[in-house]
Amino acid sequence: QVRLVESGGGSVQAGGSLTLSCKASGLSVATHCMGWFRQVPGKEREGLAVHDSDGRTAVVGSAKGRFTISKDNFKNTFDLQMDGLNPEDTAMYYCAAARGCGRKTRCSGGTCYEIVPESDFTYWGQGTHVTAAS
Repeated sequence: QVRLVESGGGSVQAGGSLTLSCKASGLSVATHCMGWFRQVPGKEREGLAVHDSDGRTAVVGSAKGRFTISKDNFKNTFDLQMDGLNPEDTAMYYCAAARGCGRKTRCSGGTCYEIVPESDFTYWGQGTHVTAAS
């Protein structure tokens, strides 16, 4: 049985940092594509970062330049380091896993950018909440 358990959420002041961790059981993070997402009530779930089974990593959208991801294959965990948090980062954060992802892009107005679609992922954790106060 696959289980993903997120931890590390909490409250921070604007400009602060938090590290979220996802502990996996029933699958190996080394051989799966792992992703981080977040969701604000009333809005769609937003893909933030992906670490594919082939070693490819990507941090996308508003997380780019502020968030970093890492896998610990020995501990079977997948972490999200978040720096420079601001109130717009307040959300429920979710860890997800899939057998493989592949690079996905979206093009708009002649500009293409990488995305992390939730439809690529099979397994989901229950989430951990992050509040960044102004």
